[in-house]
Amino acid sequence: MNYQNEKLPEGSVKVGSTPSMTQDTVVKGILKNHLAPKGKYALVVVEEGSLQYIWEDDKENVLDADVDNPIVIEPERFHQVIITGPVKFRVEFYKVLKEGEIESKKGDRPGEVFCECMS
Repeated sequence: MNYQNEKLPEGSVKVGSTPSMTQDTVVKGILKNHLAPKGKYALVVVEEGSLQYIWEDDKENVLDADVDNPIVIEPERFHQVIITGPVKFRVEFYKVLKEGEIESKKGDRPGEVFCECMS
């Protein structure tokens, strides 16, 4: 298994979360190349089963996620989730306090609707 082993940056504050999703109820936008909400980190939290994850700029390095191994999603980096079988998961969104502005990229951001604080 190829786990990420990354942590959210120090000072991260949770600002929102998707509802739990399954392979049947997943928000379709996260299954294609997209960005996290502007200026936010995200955390893919697997509640049951497993899934895979890929960075657009590192397609050869497919990451695995399961109950013990979440995926930290960096802002402004294109990515997608890959459903590999039965799974239940959610995506949590975090804002880092006292962090400088991050260059904005244009692209779909399906997670924005789940953030409580978009500032």
